[in-house]
Amino acid sequence: MSWIKQIVIGDGERGLLYRNRRVQAVLTAGVYRYFDPFGRIAVVVHNVARPEYSGNDAEVLMASTDNELAKHFLVADVGTDQVGLVLKNGKLEDVLAPGTRKLYWHALVQIEVQLVWLSESLAIDANVVARLRQLGVLSKVAVTVDVPVESTGLLFVDGKLVRALTPGAYAFWNFRKNVAAEVTDLRVQSVEVSGQELLTRDKVSLRVNLAASVRVVDPVAARTKVAKYGDYLYRELQYGLRKAVSVKTLDELLGDKASLDADIFAYVHGRVSDLGLEVLGVGVKDVILPGEMKEILNSVVQAEKAAQANVIRRREEANATRSLLNTAKLIEESPTLMRLKELEALEKVTEKIDKLTVFGGLDGVLTQLVSLKQ
Repeated sequence: MSWIKQIVIGDGERGLLYRNRRVQAVLTAGVYRYFDPFGRIAVVVHNVARPEYSGNDAEVLMASTDNELAKHFLVADVGTDQVGLVLKNGKLEDVLAPGTRKLYWHALVQIEVQLVWLSESLAIDANVVARLRQLGVLSKVAVTVDVPVESTGLLFVDGKLVRALTPGAYAFWNFRKNVAAEVTDLRVQSVEVSGQELLTRDKVSLRVNLAASVRVVDPVAARTKVAKYGDYLYRELQYGLRKAVSVKTLDELLGDKASLDADIFAYVHGRVSDLGLEVLGVGVKDVILPGEMKEILNSVVQAEKAAQANVIRRREEANATRSLLNTAKLIEESPTLMRLKELEALEKVTEKIDKLTVFGGLDGVLTQLVSLKQ
């Protein structure tokens, strides 16, 4: 039996020499011969093209890197308030979570671990975000927020509002803390309040549809002072509409809808102005009456219009009679005007007669057709 043990280490390999199961040295590329009559020497060969150490004794080696082994290994020891960025040959390739300890080979691949303090900022640099997105790991280690134009983002850390975000793209480390973000639209929004069954002051039941225009002017107040500002605004519009309708009669509602809009606007504006909301306008879209009430109103309108028509007809008849009386007075005072009227009457008669035989001249015709009291 040969007591000489030969070991061959390739260019992309490193060997860990163990004697009596204890690490003695790191073997680089080459051929090694050891006298081992009792089988106490063992060598484990590792492929260092993948720099992460994969052995089960990583913790033992990390504890021993204060000696000759330190030339061949890099220990990544990430604190509990840190994130480790692993760079391979100058390029970001991995992220180490807080509290991670990892061992890397110092061999073919140049390894560098950059530590980022979470206590200083949770925001991630834009270049790091782009690389993590390229690697497909961004969503695993970060919370991303896209804030569109005409919007504002609110960043919450452990349930506390930290800062407001202007339009843009953001990413925040999602380690050790609960990070969340909300986006608030600052554009003008329309709120519809439909099908509200209400009673007027004179106990008439009707249905009203209301529309309002509103926008958020203070996102922080809108988010922190009320749970859901959209629901709150809707209820206040309902209350304002009910209050405004209940103090008016049906005739007042139908006759002056502008005052109804103004009353609702004043009520709602006073209720939501401290919540970061600005009400731009309120308008009643439709007032829907029950079927029997429609018939009654139609009858009333028809009666009013018929009375107005009678008044107009009688006024025109009086004007026509007055005109005839004035004409008669003029004819009585002017024989020439009377003669002209006779000729007009004769012209109208002759237009309807195909053939006319005249006896006694024009005076005879006039005498026979028109008899005037002398």
